[in-house]
Amino acid sequence: MFIGHFGTAFGAKALAPRVSLGTLFIAAQFIDLLWPVLLLLGLEQVSIVPGITRVTPLDFTSYPISHSLLMVCLWGAVVGGAYWLVRRNRTAAVTLGLLVISHWVLDFFTHRPDLPLTPVGETRVGLGLWGSPVGTVLLEGGIFALGVFFYLRASRARDRIGTWAFWGLVAFLLLVYAANLAGDPPPSVTAIAWAGQLQWLFVLWGYWVDRHRVARVIP
Repeated sequence: MFIGHFGTAFGAKALAPRVSLGTLFIAAQFIDLLWPVLLLLGLEQVSIVPGITRVTPLDFTSYPISHSLLMVCLWGAVVGGAYWLVRRNRTAAVTLGLLVISHWVLDFFTHRPDLPLTPVGETRVGLGLWGSPVGTVLLEGGIFALGVFFYLRASRARDRIGTWAFWGLVAFLLLVYAANLAGDPPPSVTAIAWAGQLQWLFVLWGYWVDRHRVARVIP
């Protein structure tokens, strides 16, 4: 899953209006920001197997640190706890922690049974929606559209940048998603890892957008 995770981040603005969109992106994508680093360090593994699913050619052979359910819950506690220590905003901290965990929940619907429950156990789960391109696009597109809708309800542009930067971000995310669906398999695992680092550009873009928007209601 890709844009679905960004959709949850957009939508979470309604629950935590004081939190920047960039920070919401970090939480929603935290384990996918961590995963490329672990690939480069050789601590987790992935293989390129064209045809293994109809949506992605990646075989996630080992990623217990970033993607096991137990570790994801721990990462959620770390992210939420760190925000609380800095900002002392309990609602926002809980929202960020749940955003981290939501990543695993959404992956559960799309992945093959490759998601580990614990870092050391053998049990792996996943409903395998990636076997259906139409089903995958409908689920991800629906989550993304709802997220954008709730973000627009929760914030308004304070200037033209707040409008155009936001819609540019939405359009670019959709473009990247379409390219991933229609593109060729990646040339190497190293290329996957370095491409994963580019997600930080979306985080920076999110911060930029939110600097030019204002929350409609701040409790």
